[in-house]
Amino acid sequence: MAHTRNEAPAAMTRFAGRWRVHRDITDFASRWTGKFEGEAVFAPAQGEDTLLYREEGKLTFAGLRSATATRDYVWRFPAEDRVEVFFADGRPFHSFDPGQKDTEADHLCAADLYQVRYVFEADEAWRAEWRVEGPMKDYRMVTFYRRFATEEALSRPSVPYQR
Repeated sequence: MAHTRNEAPAAMTRFAGRWRVHRDITDFASRWTGKFEGEAVFAPAQGEDTLLYREEGKLTFAGLRSATATRDYVWRFPAEDRVEVFFADGRPFHSFDPGQKDTEADHLCAADLYQVRYVFEADEAWRAEWRVEGPMKDYRMVTFYRRFATEEALSRPSVPYQR
């Protein structure tokens, strides 16, 4: 069911705001492991059914220097049971049903297959498990999201995710 004008879908409201992000990365080809610590913000965009996703933090691979990393996506919510994710330049990435506790999607980019499994444990915590395979890629990323508490979000600009 499509939402009416000036009415944000419940799924959009569920994602909007600031999230702590912790990501574990395993590259099977190179045998490197890494992690990302930072935050993500889902901010309203022009258009009643769109959130802009911005992720910033520190990316560290074992034995290598840390670097600042960012990632941007556009999340559209055309219906209660559909989220469409786009790259920042507008190209389609994947879509999924946010009403499912456990849902999957994939994206084929040339010869590389990106598969994601979203697991929604609670309104305040969820994870995305990525598996990427192709001629030059073979890695897994598990990203944990935990919503900032209101007081914490107002008092501190950024806090690494603690497991």
